[in-house]
Amino acid sequence: MNVALGGTFDPVHDGHRKLFERAFELGDVTVGLTSDELAPETRHVERYVRPYDRRERDLEAELAPRAETHDREYEIRELTEPTGIAVEPEFDALIVSPETKAGGERINEIRRDHGHDPLDLVVVDHVAAEDGERISSTRIVAGEIDEHGNLTPDREGRGATRPE
Repeated sequence: MNVALGGTFDPVHDGHRKLFERAFELGDVTVGLTSDELAPETRHVERYVRPYDRRERDLEAELAPRAETHDREYEIRELTEPTGIAVEPEFDALIVSPETKAGGERINEIRRDHGHDPLDLVVVDHVAAEDGERISSTRIVAGEIDEHGNLTPDREGRGATRPE
């Protein structure tokens, strides 16, 4: 099975790791990583997003050991539009979170319009932080939690602009 998922992954956290783990359980994985131009457009909160090459390096470090553990292949591809790679015919499944399921349904509409079979949408639930709220990159960047969901009340966030 060929599995797709996509995102900005800045920074990678335990919620993302749960998505990756489920993807590798199902098959070979292609991760679409938002381009530097697309990444700011996909944010719900204005914040600085690290450059593509740094995010790709961190993503590679997360994916390589999982691929080896599951004896799977993987690749990282640059996303330049929100529907990304998942509209391409070679994929069988799309890993989504509860809030991105609607986007997956839209991708399936596009696939049908192009004569491709719809993807199996595999919804992976959020991972809760220490406070019971979901772990998110936005919360990490804001300094509220760390990548594992531990509260970090003494940590300052990254902010909306590139650090000096």
